[in-house]
Amino acid sequence: MKLKICGMKYYENIQEISQFLPDYLGFIFYDKSSRYFDGEIPELPKSIKKVGVFVNATLEEVISKIEKYDLDIIQLHGSETPEFCKKLQQVPVEIIKVFSVNDEFSFDVIKPFESACNYFLFDTEGKLPGGNGTTFNWEILKKYTSNKPFFLSGGIGIEEIEKIKKLNLSIHAIDSNSKFETEPGLKNAQYCINAIKIITV
Repeated sequence: MKLKICGMKYYENIQEISQFLPDYLGFIFYDKSSRYFDGEIPELPKSIKKVGVFVNATLEEVISKIEKYDLDIIQLHGSETPEFCKKLQQVPVEIIKVFSVNDEFSFDVIKPFESACNYFLFDTEGKLPGGNGTTFNWEILKKYTSNKPFFLSGGIGIEEIEKIKKLNLSIHAIDSNSKFETEPGLKNAQYCINAIKIITV
């Protein structure tokens, strides 16, 4: 199981967290987010993939950020269509399509995206497109039948990671954000160290 730390914002904090070699670092390019990123990304270890997070951005906006920040993966958090994703695949870039989960969630909604993205991400449905800081009922994931690797997000901190490991689900990566922060965009280094220890045990 891999670790993605999302909502990175501050140059020195990015440098600090990158020392611990999470698998992915996420940068949010949604201007309504308190973690909106418009700064500079320091040089990162080659093992870390840079993920750009977007909400209903235009194709031109996404491509512009890919080129500016040399992004490896695009995470789409809005109502983007399979057709939009397929256009992005031509860039080429890896794509994560996000789905908001509640108790009535049906995995039927992911089927049109099977050939249009590289990963799925399941997050808690809330008032915001992401970063709501709450979990959903992970038992729903036992109904997942796709072969597509997926990320799990939504209010995941140290305690939640320990619980997730006990579920024995085939999760590609944990996506943590608000539960790793001292303030929006500023990640706590010790939380990251602890999370990596738990995941790699």
